Amino acid sequence: MLDKRTDLAGPGISTYEAVEKVLPRDYASLLDVKRTQQAIFDVKEYIEKGLARELNLMMVQVPLIVEASSGMNDMLDRDGSRTPVEFPCGLGLDVPIRASIVQAATKWKRWALQQFECDVHEGINTDMRAVRKDYFLDHDHSAYVDQWDWEQVITEEDRTLDYLTMVVKKIWKVFVGAEKMVMDKYPELQDPRFPPLPEELHFIHAEEILARYPDLPRKERETRIVQEIGAVFIYGIGWVLDDGYPHEMRAADYDDWVTPTIEKDGKLMHGLNGDILVYNHVTKRRHELSSMGIRVTKDTLREQMKIAEREDELSQPYHQMILNDEIPLSIGGGIGQSRVQMLLLRKAHLGEVSTTVWPRALHEVCGKHNIHVLR
Repeated sequence: MLDKRTDLAGPGISTYEAVEKVLPRDYASLLDVKRTQQAIFDVKEYIEKGLARELNLMMVQVPLIVEASSGMNDMLDRDGSRTPVEFPCGLGLDVPIRASIVQAATKWKRWALQQFECDVHEGINTDMRAVRKDYFLDHDHSAYVDQWDWEQVITEEDRTLDYLTMVVKKIWKVFVGAEKMVMDKYPELQDPRFPPLPEELHFIHAEEILARYPDLPRKERETRIVQEIGAVFIYGIGWVLDDGYPHEMRAADYDDWVTPTIEKDGKLMHGLNGDILVYNHVTKRRHELSSMGIRVTKDTLREQMKIAEREDELSQPYHQMILNDEIPLSIGGGIGQSRVQMLLLRKAHLGEVSTTVWPRALHEVCGKHNIHVLR
């Protein structure tokens, strides 16, 4: 049996020899670099307008840096192993501000709903840019991250799997529409090797995927399920499953992954969150587009922070606002801009749609596969 512990976080690839093995052998970009840039911004415009329409969101400004002591930065994983870049700033201050470059705007958005005076079922969307220095840099993970980070005010009655599912379906509708738009505008993308996204998204709990593939680590379970179904939303990311491990080490202080939600065959399942994944016909692998969820209440925050052994952080301003009912209940998520563009534009590598730093070894591997990474 494979060691599942090694696959709880990260891309599931850790060497450039492994990257070379997964990259396509007969790759040729369907769009040249100029057409690619034009298509990127067409997709961006379509999705931002679509999310605004479907989820009642407005675009707002989003921080690149936050105060390190605020607790606003996204720590990404439960164990805190992926740390943000921090630095002092403020020339002339007796005590400089300790600033932290965001890894995502996940927690800031919930507070910002109040700042931007959002009512129930109104929300915000952001053109978020972040730095995640602790990723292995492969074909779909980079140190520079661009996301549509969105958040919507909800009520206590909305904190259900049905509401989550409804929101996910609306987001999927936008993705499908964006693909149709870009295929019409750039007909060279209409290649029979790369079929379009399915109209319907399949919903499945992480426990059910584990039951199907009990001997596979997470990334391989995900690849197998999207090979079979095409596109899925996996409920319940973070709760410990029957094999003793969570599907992924989701952070403890934003998505709610402890609330009981589904009972099947006498088995109680947990989690008001999940991920959208599709099968990428170019890379022949699972391809994550979005992570999202209904956010914690003060009670589920305490429970999850206890499970994560991070209760000492409850004194931070962000956590105190939740514990004191000072910020609204919400649902929200992050949609990878470059991830979506890579998929819809039939690209083999994130670096074809995103300009950032890559190691020499990655450039050399991509060169062998006719993949031209932007510099």
